[in-house]
Amino acid sequence: MERTAPPHETAEPAPTGAPVSDVSGLLGGVPRQRGPYRAAGAGMRVPAPAAEPRSRTPRPWRLLPTPTGTPFTFGYAIVLCVTSLISAYADPALVHALLQVSSTDVTHLVRTPELVLIASALWVAGGVTSPFAVAFVLVLTALERRIGGLRTAAVFLLGHVLATLATEVPVGLAVLAGHLPGSSLHRLDYGVSFGVAAGIGALAGLLPLWSRLPLLAGFGWMLLQDLLAFTDPMTNWGHLIALGIGIATWPVVRRCRARRLGPAGG
Repeated sequence: MERTAPPHETAEPAPTGAPVSDVSGLLGGVPRQRGPYRAAGAGMRVPAPAAEPRSRTPRPWRLLPTPTGTPFTFGYAIVLCVTSLISAYADPALVHALLQVSSTDVTHLVRTPELVLIASALWVAGGVTSPFAVAFVLVLTALERRIGGLRTAAVFLLGHVLATLATEVPVGLAVLAGHLPGSSLHRLDYGVSFGVAAGIGALAGLLPLWSRLPLLAGFGWMLLQDLLAFTDPMTNWGHLIALGIGIATWPVVRRCRARRLGPAGG
């Protein structure tokens, strides 16, 4: 049955040009429409202004660690600066002794594995101006801003520990088999490069394709050149292994990144 007005009631026509403020008031069967509206005058609803988009202005200072934004990278960088100053200005005999007890060679890994795996990551081979020192600051800062300090530390330690074991254990086996001299058991091995390589691999999985491919191709090509030069094959293999470990963490770091972004991050 159609809804009609009773014969004794005459609907007053609306003035020409007058806005219709609420259709649901005229048609009882039509509910009010939802949307971003705000009040504007008596009974009128107009669309609310859209939220301003987030600024895309480049912020280069975010490339560097800060105490509040990236506490893990910031604190770690300070430690590396201190040990680099020690290695540059302390007595050479003392520096050699400190590096020797921090080395992750086979002998120390057998005797005090926990100690040397931590102590070896407190030094930077080549000082704070070395490529891996610069990469440490830039890569770990970017990674920590995306997945947090604890997860960044986990990626770094995973690459550092597993790549160290993957390169030193074969050395010990080769010495036992007689393929390498016994002096190989005391090979000086320290630095943050394995952890940095793992960080680069993990960070690549969080970048868009246009920047992920150049990062992996450029860093991978550098590692292959070092390996072909055959100046330090064990360390060079360790870098490639650590990079692969970082790439293997992509499913985990991507889930961590998605959780940090929340529903609004898409």
